[in-house]
Amino acid sequence: MAKNPFKQLAGETAIYGLSSILARVVNFLLVPLYTRVLTEAQYGSVTYFLAYIAILQVVLALGLETGCFRYAQKEKNAAEAGDAAADPNRIFSNAFMIVLGLCLAFFAVVSIFSNGISSALGYEGFGKIIVYVGAILLIDTVTAILFARLRYEHKALKFAVVRTLKILTETGANLLLYLALPRYLANHSGALITRFVSATPDFTYAIFAILVSCIVCLLMLLPEVFRLRFVPDKKVCKALLVYSIPLMLAGLPGVMNDLLDRVLMQAFRPEQVWLSELGVYQAGVKIAVIMSLFVQMFRYAAEPFFFQREKQKDSKTLYAQVMTWFVAFCMAGFLFVMLYLDVIGLLLGKDFRIGLEITPIMLMAYVMLGMQFNISMWYKLSGKTNYAVWITLAGLLVTIVINVVFMPRYSYHAAAWAHIASYLVMMIISLVLGNKYYPIPYNWKKIIFCIAFALAIYAVSRFLPEMSLWPKMAVHTGLILLYLVPTGLILYKTRNA
Repeated sequence: MAKNPFKQLAGETAIYGLSSILARVVNFLLVPLYTRVLTEAQYGSVTYFLAYIAILQVVLALGLETGCFRYAQKEKNAAEAGDAAADPNRIFSNAFMIVLGLCLAFFAVVSIFSNGISSALGYEGFGKIIVYVGAILLIDTVTAILFARLRYEHKALKFAVVRTLKILTETGANLLLYLALPRYLANHSGALITRFVSATPDFTYAIFAILVSCIVCLLMLLPEVFRLRFVPDKKVCKALLVYSIPLMLAGLPGVMNDLLDRVLMQAFRPEQVWLSELGVYQAGVKIAVIMSLFVQMFRYAAEPFFFQREKQKDSKTLYAQVMTWFVAFCMAGFLFVMLYLDVIGLLLGKDFRIGLEITPIMLMAYVMLGMQFNISMWYKLSGKTNYAVWITLAGLLVTIVINVVFMPRYSYHAAAWAHIASYLVMMIISLVLGNKYYPIPYNWKKIIFCIAFALAIYAVSRFLPEMSLWPKMAVHTGLILLYLVPTGLILYKTRNA
């Protein structure tokens, strides 16, 4: 009997999510550490370098993860049809070779010019950190292809174990560096570790901890490397690049759309406050990471899920049902975070809690980002990936305009609203084009109801009379249940439609 598609998607989402949730929960415990050990400006520096890492990783990956899913499935279909030469392994092997070559060249360049790059960024004397960033990008990008293969082969458990151990390693390294190392160096000032990190705690410890975790991750994935066949195939490489590079070009402004505000703060806020404001902004965004996490774990499971059901008769109806379920769960997450924010917000250091003002804005921005991911599958499934570039560029333009116009006056509040405006514009454009080239019958009445109902409940919670913490939490729990009952009925009817 064929697997129930909802059960398979939900099961794999749960496994991917379990690793991500466990890892992110442990990693989230670093937020109290960072916001108490580091100053706002130092935490802003961590955010600044991580923004560059995220942007450059999209460039170096070349969009090949999605390209691997598409062409590996074609190879599998051909093999099942009797083509003895077809083999999904050669798709992943050639993708790995492309990324490895590009990343090695990039690492060599940034290592040679590390001191000049650090000076240009305003971090004179931090050339070693530039080398670490280059190494992180090299390892993270090549292992992304290996993770893509695990996803394609539905090895969700192995994927989850490796990812969890990676982030646990990063968390452990942070704790050792920030809490144990200073005491150790007080009695061992010439220790070998001081060749790699500074003798006093600062933002560089966080970057070094990421590098350590990347090395551990690569070691765990070495068996996957040995499964590859390093035999270049020009035809495969060309097909992968022609399909994937437009996705990279679309992904680049997409990541810039997400992270450009971190860079623009340096240009549009006063020099004496921009790093501190960036640190506070990042702390507020961190509280919204629960929604971002759900979107990410859904994406891991949904992308191969959508491709593998492309040829089924009722695939578009299934995609539409998935969208309704996704939005319903996202809005439940929104209410959970916002109605328990008085407790969750205590994770932040006192000086950072002002950033909680932007948490509801960022939560809704992540909901829209997830909806955009669902809707954008039309150009991936239809092969019209060139439209991805223009859709994402439109979103990036909105981000730039709002930040340039409003950031000088409203600081990170402008950045938060720019996220919502940008994702909304992208979603609308993608929906219009999708209806033309690959129409999917989304049930917008149910989707809008879930969003509006959740926002209405949140609005009611804002007008409740003041009360002590635990009675307030009890009332808010009742409000969450008030949302879950009608939306649960909607999901039940959707599943049995």
